[in-house]
Amino acid sequence: MRLLLRYLILCFFAVNSSLLIAQDSFFLKGEVSHKIDFEFTSNLIIIPVEINGVTLSFVLDSGVSKPILFNLDERDSLDLKNTKSFYLHGLGGDGRIKAIKSSHNRFKIGNAVSVNKDLYVVFDKSINFTPRLGVLVHGIIGYDVFKDFVVEINYMSRYIRLHKTQTFKPKSSKKWRTIPVSIYRNKPYLDAKITINEDEKPVKLLIDTGSGDALWLFENKNEGFVPKKDLFFEDYLGKGLSGSVYGSRSKANSFSLSDFNLNDVNVAFPDSNYVQAARAYKERSGSLGGNILKRFNLFFDYNNKKLHLKKNRFFKEPFTYNNSGVVLEHHGTMFVREQISMSPSNDKKTNTDFNAVRIDFSVKHIMVLKPVYKIVELRSSSNAFASGLRVGDILISINGRYAYDYKLPELNEIFHGKTGKSIKLRVERNGEDKTFKFKLDNAFKKISPHTEG
Repeated sequence: MRLLLRYLILCFFAVNSSLLIAQDSFFLKGEVSHKIDFEFTSNLIIIPVEINGVTLSFVLDSGVSKPILFNLDERDSLDLKNTKSFYLHGLGGDGRIKAIKSSHNRFKIGNAVSVNKDLYVVFDKSINFTPRLGVLVHGIIGYDVFKDFVVEINYMSRYIRLHKTQTFKPKSSKKWRTIPVSIYRNKPYLDAKITINEDEKPVKLLIDTGSGDALWLFENKNEGFVPKKDLFFEDYLGKGLSGSVYGSRSKANSFSLSDFNLNDVNVAFPDSNYVQAARAYKERSGSLGGNILKRFNLFFDYNNKKLHLKKNRFFKEPFTYNNSGVVLEHHGTMFVREQISMSPSNDKKTNTDFNAVRIDFSVKHIMVLKPVYKIVELRSSSNAFASGLRVGDILISINGRYAYDYKLPELNEIFHGKTGKSIKLRVERNGEDKTFKFKLDNAFKKISPHTEG
């Protein structure tokens, strides 16, 4: 009898545990797959995520193990339940940041639903990626999506598709490759090869869809993971949960993933002070980011620990750097008076008096909200700095065209132009308009900005 009772108790816990797992998981009802369009900016994927009935924008970030909300506006009133204080560990600053953990939240991504999801909320106003990206972003989500589906990412057509794992069948075309991935603490890793200073080395990299860069490597002199002596510069690398990250940018001779080979690849070496938490996994060499991932069509299959990939039309794009040294940030909005053309009158009468004075009522003016951009980082070894530009300058126009007529990624594309291209910036500084001219230089022209006199 006691044995039977023990068996029944064990069965009870087993059943309830499976129910809890199911409630925490995303599920699709009546579909074998579901397509979700995404916004693509700065090599990042931004998807709509509905939380407790409120639709927000999240970066799809395979490098995070928990959904994190960090840009919650007062108007985005979420019904957060069962909250308690928590610390999150990330890049930058002291490596951790205070948050609250909320449980039993309802998530919906397209038609995929989860009814018992944990959410981590950061209320620190400085944690906001929206100004640097130029598009609204409320948070990041990763493992919770990838663990429950085979996730297809099509960078060219800008959609993800969530496939039920039990019905998914890999592509059979010879163009596709399948490579093994390992999952450590809910994050995916793969093995690849990189050549720096003519020396090919194996690397284990975090697959990080939440990074816009190509490659990050942890500096290791013993392994030969150091910037090229004659080809590096100090720079702002990006923003982590705990602040900005700085380090060195360089080039790798080549990068190999399966039998796909890329040459002259961008590689960054973050300062060790900013990545202590990231280096906790001893086997990890660095990260593989969006500037390489976007060159492939991908299927992430966490359950079978596989990544299916084939190259797309982005594959042959050159790897460029910001040759201006200028980093802009969205800095609010302003009203601009715009001229618009009205529809012509439906009056069919024709004025045959050619001496008559005609008054044209087809043009009117309206006030429109437009973005404002501010210089927030400026490489001191750049021609832009030498011309007189400074951090804090508000951009008015670029090459004669108002800055507010551009989206932030379009401005960044100009700054990634070829060496020698002329740039004319009109800025506002302390209430005064100033104009500066410079030519895009080679970011590698000086070993380090600190060597300037």
